[in-house]
Amino acid sequence: MRLRALLETDALGLRLLGGEDELDRTVRGVMTTDLRDPSRYLSGGELVLTGLAWRRDASDSEPFVRILAGAGVAGLAAGEAELGDIPADLVEACVQHRLPLFAVNEIVAFATITEHVVRQVSGERAGDLAAVVDRHRRLMTSGPAGGGPEVVLDLLTSDLDLRAWVLSPTGRQIAGAGAPLPAPLGAALAGHHLAATRTGRRGPYRAAVAGSTYSLFPIRNAGRGAVPAARDVRESVLSDWLLAVEADASDWPAARLDLLQGVTQLIAVERDRRDAARTVRRRLAQEVLELVQAGAAPAEIAARLRVAAPVLLPGLGVAPQWQVVVARVDWTATGTAGGTGVPGDIAGGPVAQALLEEILVDPAVSGPDSADRIAVAHTGEEAIALVPLPAAPTPLPETVSGPTDNAGTTDTAVPEKGAGKAAAPDTAEAPSAQDPALHADALLAAVREPLSAGLADDGRLTLGVSAAVHSAEGLRGALEEARHARRVAAARPGRVCAAGHHELASHVLLLPFVPDDVRRAFTARLLDPLRDYDRRHRAELIETLEAFLDCDGSWTRCAARLHLHVNTLRYRVGRIEQLTGRDLSRLEDKLDFFLALRMS
Repeated sequence: MRLRALLETDALGLRLLGGEDELDRTVRGVMTTDLRDPSRYLSGGELVLTGLAWRRDASDSEPFVRILAGAGVAGLAAGEAELGDIPADLVEACVQHRLPLFAVNEIVAFATITEHVVRQVSGERAGDLAAVVDRHRRLMTSGPAGGGPEVVLDLLTSDLDLRAWVLSPTGRQIAGAGAPLPAPLGAALAGHHLAATRTGRRGPYRAAVAGSTYSLFPIRNAGRGAVPAARDVRESVLSDWLLAVEADASDWPAARLDLLQGVTQLIAVERDRRDAARTVRRRLAQEVLELVQAGAAPAEIAARLRVAAPVLLPGLGVAPQWQVVVARVDWTATGTAGGTGVPGDIAGGPVAQALLEEILVDPAVSGPDSADRIAVAHTGEEAIALVPLPAAPTPLPETVSGPTDNAGTTDTAVPEKGAGKAAAPDTAEAPSAQDPALHADALLAAVREPLSAGLADDGRLTLGVSAAVHSAEGLRGALEEARHARRVAAARPGRVCAAGHHELASHVLLLPFVPDDVRRAFTARLLDPLRDYDRRHRAELIETLEAFLDCDGSWTRCAARLHLHVNTLRYRVGRIEQLTGRDLSRLEDKLDFFLALRMS
């Protein structure tokens, strides 16, 4: 029952003093106390009745209310028989801790309130328990082995009137009953789930999104034959599924919560079965990767690709193109709650492997089958995906001319080689039917928000994507290209970063590979004298240097940009040269300054 129902029962004589916005809280029991600290007897959800005998002066109210709020009680009802009006300090303390406060008329006995609450709560539990027992039996006999998670979710909808969805850690819908969950909503719910999991809280987690309340249940198999639980939550947080239910489970009785936990167990068994089905694809990717890294002959690699292609692209025979994607998950030494705080204890390769398998699924495709074409291996701390690309469809000409034969067909010109395949763009675009190649930013667009929540403040995901190659000879170069792109992504700020092959034809490719100590020494030698001078004299030498290089050494353009007289600009540049011992008329010195500014 809810607090609002108590307030609406005239026979109880309750008067609301504060907490009108909290009246939808669920009451699971009642307790009468005049102890200064009753926390040992509280389990959460109680309506606490007190005669205020614990209060000696105004300073006692806030500690008492803080203890109740920390224990998760539903509300506080104070009797007026002892002191008359309820003290203002108690009202203020309840407002501060968002605890609903009621005044109990002196003519109403606490026993009357207790009897009413117990009768209502017990009646609700008895009725719900009888129904739950029957539903639990039906769920256990209709589990995923009888038709997948959809069977279980359909029963939740028909019997409990609950809308529910099974989501991946990025928010992709794997199963659902009724209307599909919009992709942005799924991503938002996954982000809430990952953030709550990283704090070490126990599920289910409550999330309010888009005006609705959802309860998020972790899906983990704790039964016989289950994979041992991770020692550190970071080992599994980026790969676990979740069950999202459109309801507030905080007011559910224990029997109904147990039922939903049983549902998660059934779905977890199905998840483990589907994970086992990935073994063949993972082994294929591992074998190809080992051949490529060992420098095997192209003919040997090509033979292995001919075996892999029909598994990953059924009905195609041989993939016309391949791409390589490399991902890495790194953890810092200081972790959030739920982790050991020692990144060396976490095997990064398997974490990145499971995550990359999820990222490579088309977010617009629901269900698990869309993951059947993804082969990901891991070596050391890296995960490496071998992605077959179907042939791009050849577009038909807008106008067709030519003689028509007797069957009514028209002769058409044969398109030039490569006409059906769009060139890789300079900026990331979503893959399309005309361009099936993967693009780095597009891969992360739909998953960046939830993954950032899962990585919290101590994790990073970096990802690199190669260009498409047409034969086994190009795979080794594609692997190195993807690895280089991932290092470029690692040099950028942010929790989730990606880079593609088109970003490698620039000096920015070189900067990520300069050791940190070399960077610091190089930039300090050139820029520290200028920074020190600027601090003492406010001379803006660093700003002047940046503008001078941006203007390609043009005195007039730079002076106009800085709103300076040319003679003032010449004085500043002369001071820069004097402090650093460099000559800004020399190309080599200009280049050194340019790189120092980029690395600083």
